[in-house]
Amino acid sequence: MSVLKGIGFNGAIDRRDMASNLVSGLIVFLVALPLCLGVALASGTPLFAGIVSGVIGGVIVGLISGSQTSVSGPSPGQVAVVIAQMSILGRFDVFLAALVVSGLVQILFGVIRAGTLSAFVPNNVIKGLLAAIGVILILKQIPHIVGHDTDPEGEMAFIQPDKETTFTELLGIFGDFHQGAALIGIISLLMLFAWDRYKLGSRLGMPAALAVVLVGVVGKLLFNLVGGNWAIEASHLVQVPVAGNLNEFIGSFQWPDFSAFLSPKVYLSGLTIAIVSSIETLLNLEAIDKIDPQRRKSPQNQELLAQGVGNVLAGLVGGLPIASVIVRSKLNIESGATNKLSAIFHGILLILCVLIVPQYLNLIPLSCLAAILFVTGVKLARPQLFVETWKSGLSQFLPFFATMIAIVLTDLLTGIIIGVAVSLAFILYRNLKRPMQIVIENHLGGEVIRFDLANQVSFLNRASMQEEFEKLPRGAHLMIDASGSYFIDTDILDLIRDFSSNVAPLRGIKVSLNGFQDHYDLKNQIQYIDYSSRELQEKITPEQALRVLLDGSERFREGRQLSRDFTRIVSATSAGQHPMAVVLSCIDSRSPAELIFDLGIGDIFSIRIAGNISGPKVLGSMEYGTAVAGAKLLVVLGHTRCGAVTAAVNFAGSVESIEKQTGCQHLHAVIDRIQQSFDTIQTMIQTDAGSKTPEFVDEVAANNVVYTARQIMQRSETIRNLVDEHRIAVVAGIYDVGSGRVRIIPEGTFGLDLSSLPADNFKELAQCEV
Repeated sequence: MSVLKGIGFNGAIDRRDMASNLVSGLIVFLVALPLCLGVALASGTPLFAGIVSGVIGGVIVGLISGSQTSVSGPSPGQVAVVIAQMSILGRFDVFLAALVVSGLVQILFGVIRAGTLSAFVPNNVIKGLLAAIGVILILKQIPHIVGHDTDPEGEMAFIQPDKETTFTELLGIFGDFHQGAALIGIISLLMLFAWDRYKLGSRLGMPAALAVVLVGVVGKLLFNLVGGNWAIEASHLVQVPVAGNLNEFIGSFQWPDFSAFLSPKVYLSGLTIAIVSSIETLLNLEAIDKIDPQRRKSPQNQELLAQGVGNVLAGLVGGLPIASVIVRSKLNIESGATNKLSAIFHGILLILCVLIVPQYLNLIPLSCLAAILFVTGVKLARPQLFVETWKSGLSQFLPFFATMIAIVLTDLLTGIIIGVAVSLAFILYRNLKRPMQIVIENHLGGEVIRFDLANQVSFLNRASMQEEFEKLPRGAHLMIDASGSYFIDTDILDLIRDFSSNVAPLRGIKVSLNGFQDHYDLKNQIQYIDYSSRELQEKITPEQALRVLLDGSERFREGRQLSRDFTRIVSATSAGQHPMAVVLSCIDSRSPAELIFDLGIGDIFSIRIAGNISGPKVLGSMEYGTAVAGAKLLVVLGHTRCGAVTAAVNFAGSVESIEKQTGCQHLHAVIDRIQQSFDTIQTMIQTDAGSKTPEFVDEVAANNVVYTARQIMQRSETIRNLVDEHRIAVVAGIYDVGSGRVRIIPEGTFGLDLSSLPADNFKELAQCEV
């Protein structure tokens, strides 16, 4: 166990965990074997080269890699690259020299931490990659399932070396299929789907893929006994090279032509192979991490180092380019792998079985292995993936779909480039159309049109921004807010500078600027009033002040709070204060008046006391705020679920003192005052056992606010005279801590005509005597 931990396994290792990984490695081995041979055959290289890379990819790369689920080996996606480089270099031993160079380049990529580049590929493109591999597997495996084995198992290109395409190959099955192979393929498919549906794996203690291979071998032997058209020949079976003895096996290894390292073509080919292998590995790694049940994040740079070491060794002993392969990795995860032991074990099985029992491996029909890959493809390209991406919108679906179609019709690298290009096109389109968000704000000093610039504003946005400038009405006030931007093109800065300095003054438009950095050579300035000044306080009426508060409460409730430069407001209000309203609210932490009404510094006098009660000190503060400081509105703001009102209701009729029940010496002063707001509360509680519900408490809170407003009018001659002279108004309101809405209670409002307010601004007073 200590040895296993030493080579990079994560977490505790128990026997059950080890068993599941060994079984998974066996299943991956059975599928990887024909793929390794098929990639070599499709590339025009020795079959043994595919086995060599499969072993190195499993054992060596598996040991060094930081991924727990990725399986590496010769990749079907690199067949075209191998063919192209072989045509340039001429000989396989020269190609091996280029492969050594590619491995060294990948090691360099890992050292300079180039692996992080994969993070710039959008998620929808990665999803398109997964779906494309699934579609390719489905299309490519159908011919093999029915015994149409004209192409090797590892051939995944759309345009094949024999000039056929994936689609024409599908049409070819109608004239060429094998009865025995087709029957095994169909039975294998039915077994695989039934295994998942009826959970036969847990009942029989055997993975579906292993059961399918065993049935395939038995079926092959039986059909050969039947003979005729049912006999399954070598062309429909796995074809592992069989060495006559150990010397012949060792002779299968090939070495690079070391003199080729003097040729520039070798280095150019090596760089090409390294780039393609690295991109494929990084993208596959991103995709594999997304389907890993434990959602582990594989270290990309470590993976590049591992792949680089693997390709150097493959070049030295006669292998093919190695990369992380999504097909084997997906099958590895589905088979229950939890760590890299499965990948390593599959590599060990490759070399041992090819060395010891190749003749038995050659009994496995390709059609049963094709069925396993077909089902893997169905799971990769599951319909839910298309539905989920479609629901995310066209900006997500089109890059996903374009990536999938492009990979199916071309190759992985081309498809990824097309998918990223479509994603970039959507980004450019959004930037062209929406370089900013336009918000209309009603500040104390009037309406302000705010342009919130995007995080990046380039020259591409110049036309649309100029169009918005031209739409501004004469005499408007414009705020251009760049606080959310980290890049603004010089062309945009010139446009803003010209508009604010030359165009806007001619049209009577005032331009305020905020959030512009010093190096933009634009001075931040606010030219509108966003706090209560002396001039505004003198002009505003009680009705207007109430409208400002109610508008602010709606903004607060909807999350549309005004943007304010509090540093500037602090400086502007340091010499004096001119609030437009006095607000008596509760001390409850959920009801801060400035936030509820979306107000700034200096806009209101805020008095907070438990239960909104009005003693002499509170009345004195109100009289100062209205008669001396000039506030035009006095608001008594209660709230639902009020703790003080709840206590008053609960303690009503109690014979035991409040101090004794709570341990608070002076709480009775608050409770007694609240209990004065209802005459029949004790009778109601005594006759109705359900009267202490939260809804009842909320109604008492509303009545308490009205009672307080009336007490203010009765007890303060100063405030009463100001109301009679129409200099101020008194308003009772209730704030719902659940919805964030403020409603006015007409029975507690004095000196105001409320007919202009919408009906949903009011709270109907409950049937509780005041």
